[in-house]
Amino acid sequence: MSLDHSKADDLSEKEPHLPSRSDGGSNDVAPEEEESDDDMGALDGKPKSLIAMVMLALSLAVFLSALDTTIVTVALPAIAEHFNSTASYTWVGSAYLLANAASTPIWGKLADIFGRKPMLLLANALFMIGSLVCGLSINVGMLITARAIQGAAGGGLLTLVDTIIGDLFSLRTRGTYLGMIGGVWAIACALGPVVGGAFTSGVTWRWCFYINLPIDGIAFFIILFFLKLKTPRTPLIEGLKVIDWAGSFFIIGGTLLFLFGLQYGGVTFPWDSATVICLLVFGVVCVVIFGFIEWKFARFPIIPLRLFKYRNNVGALLVAFFHSYVFISAFYYLPLYFQAVKGASPILAGVYILPAVLMTGVSAAATGAFIGNTGNYLIPMYFGMTTMVLGYGLLINFQASSGWAKLIIYQLVVGIGNGPNFQAPLVALQTKIKQSDIATGTATFNFVRNIATAVSVVVGQVVYANQLKHMTGRLEQLGPAAELISSGDAGANVEMINALPRDQRAIARSAIADGLSAMWIMYTAFAAAGLVCILLVSKTELTTTHEVTEVGLAAQERAEAERKAEKQAKDVEKA
Repeated sequence: MSLDHSKADDLSEKEPHLPSRSDGGSNDVAPEEEESDDDMGALDGKPKSLIAMVMLALSLAVFLSALDTTIVTVALPAIAEHFNSTASYTWVGSAYLLANAASTPIWGKLADIFGRKPMLLLANALFMIGSLVCGLSINVGMLITARAIQGAAGGGLLTLVDTIIGDLFSLRTRGTYLGMIGGVWAIACALGPVVGGAFTSGVTWRWCFYINLPIDGIAFFIILFFLKLKTPRTPLIEGLKVIDWAGSFFIIGGTLLFLFGLQYGGVTFPWDSATVICLLVFGVVCVVIFGFIEWKFARFPIIPLRLFKYRNNVGALLVAFFHSYVFISAFYYLPLYFQAVKGASPILAGVYILPAVLMTGVSAAATGAFIGNTGNYLIPMYFGMTTMVLGYGLLINFQASSGWAKLIIYQLVVGIGNGPNFQAPLVALQTKIKQSDIATGTATFNFVRNIATAVSVVVGQVVYANQLKHMTGRLEQLGPAAELISSGDAGANVEMINALPRDQRAIARSAIADGLSAMWIMYTAFAAAGLVCILLVSKTELTTTHEVTEVGLAAQERAEAERKAEKQAKDVEKA
């Protein structure tokens, strides 16, 4: 089967990638004064020292945002013991992920109205405040609230960094730096359990949060003094008035309801319980209402439906979804394999997945360099998803008896496949959206990623648990331990498994490995689905010219006036 990627998208007429014109639009919109802030425009061609300084700050911000998604996983038992809380301590991890996913869409529109730099500084400041309160928490409720603040800020950090890179570099160049950011995110996410375990065992779990303060402080001041971007003088009240609050309410509410349903399902309540079903259904209903609001009522939508007008954009978002869905499984379930099947400690399990972690970072960075040098993003996308299918297919063969040569080589293949599609789909998406939609497009891209990772972890657990339930007869000889293992919660029973007599331990570990193998089959199938979705992505030449991004309320009004004028012109042509 072949497909000419150079052809126009079949969902709509082909629209060239153009910047928003600052001299067009409605004549009744007064131009908005802008602080020059020593505007650097594009960083293409600027001194390497300046580029390095700016990228250091942006990388540090993304590193912390990713690190905090996983840093508490090993620390949770210590946190539960400290606060004497066994019922709500898991929300310390979940609060961050839920707030991170739910807040992502609105950051893009805030950056359009108030400017990129102020919003990035705000996200950094909120992240520092959340980290400080986490470290100083005196009860679990205070800690969960602070983690939610961290999560909301973390969602802004990643979205705004990707957006700013789109503002600072041409399409051809930005692939290099987006690849760098993708590698940083992957490595930080995977190193979280190792760092968290080291702090918890060596100092105190509070340092999982205190460590953010000096690092984020450095990033804050570098951004403040070295990142020069035009900042609109949008009056606060006027800016807040035009925010799509109704849309924000329904997308945040719908996301939270849906993710709460996934969080509760099979753990707090059965999957077929009224509570879980209602949460999932109402979540979907809220998202549908959100789409209607964006279509009919929103003046400045936070997720413009025009983003889905082109086949290319739909394809890029689908690839991002499937890539994130599959990628997160390695960093979530490979440590479980090493702990429950190989008997490793949590810290050692983090060390054992370093082949996949490091190769993911190298592969992501190399992909960015390849896109920057060749201007081709389709080759990395195909190569990455094909290698993902191969790599996760190889994981199916991870058994209790697997030797270290196999464990290392297979992980290297997984890492090679993980890297290319962190940011290549984002480059593909940005080729078919105007510069005025870069922020909302990037926010939508990261929102899709966040939803994919949240859904993936839950579905993987369900597949794994269901497989173990079919092994009841095989596990009967383990006695009381059989019920605990067949529940699918091997992560919580690692110590019990390691304490079993040798023969029983071998049976338990073999069953867990087989359960994980069934799960890897599912992830391999999803990787194959992502590979097929690349057929929707079209080939576009990446320009080397920089397109100035106009931000601020007046710029938003001009861009909207241009879109209406273009639509009217097309309607006239059709008539």
